[in-house]
Amino acid sequence: MRWALVKVCLAVTAMVVVAFAVPLGLVVKEMARDRAFSDAERQAATIGPTLSITTDRAQLEKAVLTTEPGAAGRMAVHIPATGEPDGVEVDIGRGHATREELETVRVSGRAAITEVTGGSVLLQPTAVGPEDIAVVEVFVPEDAVSHGVTTAWLMLAGVGVALIVGSVAVADRLGVRMVEPARRLAGAAHDLGEGRLGTRVREEGPDELRSAAVAFNSMADQVVQLLANERELAADLSHRLRTPLTVLRLNAASLGDGPAAEQTRAAVEQLEGEVDTIIRTAREQRPQTQPGGPGAGCDASEVIRERMGFWSALAEDEGREVRLAGVDRTLRIPVARPELAAGLDALLGNVFRHTPEGTAFAVDVHHSGDAVIVLVSDAGGGIADPKAALARGGARDAVGSTGLGLDIVRRVAESTGGDVRIGRSVLGGTEVRVWIGLDGQRPRQRGRGHRVGRQRRRLRGAGRPNL
Repeated sequence: MRWALVKVCLAVTAMVVVAFAVPLGLVVKEMARDRAFSDAERQAATIGPTLSITTDRAQLEKAVLTTEPGAAGRMAVHIPATGEPDGVEVDIGRGHATREELETVRVSGRAAITEVTGGSVLLQPTAVGPEDIAVVEVFVPEDAVSHGVTTAWLMLAGVGVALIVGSVAVADRLGVRMVEPARRLAGAAHDLGEGRLGTRVREEGPDELRSAAVAFNSMADQVVQLLANERELAADLSHRLRTPLTVLRLNAASLGDGPAAEQTRAAVEQLEGEVDTIIRTAREQRPQTQPGGPGAGCDASEVIRERMGFWSALAEDEGREVRLAGVDRTLRIPVARPELAAGLDALLGNVFRHTPEGTAFAVDVHHSGDAVIVLVSDAGGGIADPKAALARGGARDAVGSTGLGLDIVRRVAESTGGDVRIGRSVLGGTEVRVWIGLDGQRPRQRGRGHRVGRQRRRLRGAGRPNL
């Protein structure tokens, strides 16, 4: 495409140069000829006054020598014989025209230009009497006729070559400007087709290619986002299967001994392993995205009451004491209902999975003005290294854990400007504190710690209603 554009531009420019340069060169040549003969006519006219006064040979020779062509030997005066006393024609200077040509000019009475050897002659008739006509002859050499023509032609040729070279250079630059963005766009499309999803194109070049690059980048972003959403959904849905799996595991544990019970427990373990594999595979490839989205939100109290209603039934089967506080009023948070439910299920599922039967747990909710704090605490053995548990992927090394549970909770909190922390609970075990911001701003450290401490002291003195 680039060289095709150069060839087209070269052909067009060459035709334009030829179309203008050739007529202009001919005009220059004609102007030089007209200038030479106009000068010859002017010189011939200077002898006219002298011929009208006298035909004396000496006087005429003196007048001829005073002119430029006469001094150069290029002017002659031919006086007819009828104007002379002895009846002999007088020729002054060196002539180049023939007698026939001189006679033709005398008869016609009009100036004429005749080609001779080495140039041309201008024959100018001048009346010297009622019937007598003298002819003034001015020789114009060939170099005088073409004076300056060669230089002008060389200049025109130089200008034409410069135009052609310039047009080729401009066409080459235009070709590069058009071809390179198109080539980069084609290469990016090839890379994207091979699975390199991070490929993007610089938005430059002509307007059409810039628009194509913008559309390509937008398409690539949408592909990446769609894949991320797909993996996110696969991981989250797989993790949400943990809740019914926990129920199945607890039910299988209560079946006692026997082949059927062992087969049921083995099937539950195999199913948990498959779910873990799906979660790990999706998590290894997905980027972290914020849940919910613009306009997402729910009533935290309603969601927590609903999920606690589900888990309290399992807690009753295992003899666990349950406490729920702080959900007696509406608490709107900027988190989608499914995301909050998934995060709470992840935390409560961990309690059932990693603490013995009969271990008490509690969920406390506090509204601090600019945030909602959810505390999930238990009376188990606690977590030896809370920092390692919070590190992204750090919980993978735990038996039967993919590390995605805390990731879901952390993503919910961080999407609102909050965070997740693990500490020691008032029940003696683990406390997971989820800070959900209401305005998207991270609260000040000092004020947050003060309010959390005050909330803990309030909860210590609060009653423990069982569900």
